[in-house]
Amino acid sequence: MSVVECIRVLRVPSPLVRPFVTAVRRTDHLEVVLVELIDAEGRSGWGEAATSWRVTGESPQSVAAAVAGPLAEVVLGRDAADPDLASLLTRAVWGNAAARSAVECALADLAAQQRGLPLVADLSPESAVNNSSRTSRIRTDMTLSAGEPSEMAALSEEHVAAGFGCLKIKASAAHDTIAGLRAVRSTVGSDITLRVDANQAWDAETAIRVIRAAEDAGLGLELVEQPVAAHALAALAAVTSAVDTPIMADESVRTAHDVRMIADRGAADLVNLKLAKTGGLAEALAAAEAAQAAGLGIVIGCMMESHVGVSAAAHLAAAVAPGVVHDLDAGFWLRSSPVAGGVALSGDELDLGSCTGLGITALAPDARPEILVDLSARSEVRA
Repeated sequence: MSVVECIRVLRVPSPLVRPFVTAVRRTDHLEVVLVELIDAEGRSGWGEAATSWRVTGESPQSVAAAVAGPLAEVVLGRDAADPDLASLLTRAVWGNAAARSAVECALADLAAQQRGLPLVADLSPESAVNNSSRTSRIRTDMTLSAGEPSEMAALSEEHVAAGFGCLKIKASAAHDTIAGLRAVRSTVGSDITLRVDANQAWDAETAIRVIRAAEDAGLGLELVEQPVAAHALAALAAVTSAVDTPIMADESVRTAHDVRMIADRGAADLVNLKLAKTGGLAEALAAAEAAQAAGLGIVIGCMMESHVGVSAAAHLAAAVAPGVVHDLDAGFWLRSSPVAGGVALSGDELDLGSCTGLGITALAPDARPEILVDLSARSEVRA
């Protein structure tokens, strides 16, 4: 047993390679918020809190407050591998899913390191026994921000040339979705998989009209993600029943309970599970199990995050749905990673590697972190 002796929250400003534009926000930089847990033997476990007022409802300051207070009370002085910690974190604070996820992922990283295993092996015990069953690479789509058809077509050509075989196109009320899809499909050809993510941009009537127009045009969409408001499950079910294209719930799904509600109402064909929404790996695994039991497809997604959050999500994806093209392209959007190690990005593949835990070794040499919280089991907050 090696207990958690120190907990830190770090903020690292990270510029993006291009603006990220959806139906709900636009940003050209990312405030990466990392949680580092250090055990008695000097190992560091890493987690990331994806913060966005309009998506997660959290900020760097709120994450720092939650971690320094109730979450630190749970983990400091405890064994990182304690199986009770996930439920204790859930009970320690209401909401604050991104903060809880960051701490739980850092614990899981530490625990896997202590066992000498990659995190995916801890998440799928059968692969810990048989290395041949363990997936070391998964595939991801690449997101195209909402924009004019010509801009989207040009970017789609770049991404396909870089090795991506699946593109996710952001839709918004400000742009003609069908025109954009026509331009992209004409540019990339029929062999590239296209997805659409509306980020709650439409009402049910508009969603049905747009999706049917895409079907009539033969645009060959693999799925449409969250066409209506998160809380509008009746509208989501109406869209799902009215179109042939599979519908994926994203913002509507946070917990295993939400997955079961989606399934019971026939509201979607697939679910997009994100650690920043589930509050951590334990609930994400429960949600994936609920989806599998209900016959729903599973895609593991991410927020706009760095290699830390994407690495944890990639290990989860490899454990629960290794053959799926997931939605984990956020690392490709950053000009540089704030850490050394983690998943390696190449083409449309994320390589988990063979290191223990998440494989993150340290902060990147050029990272300029701001320390928001610095706590040890024997000290007060230093920030």
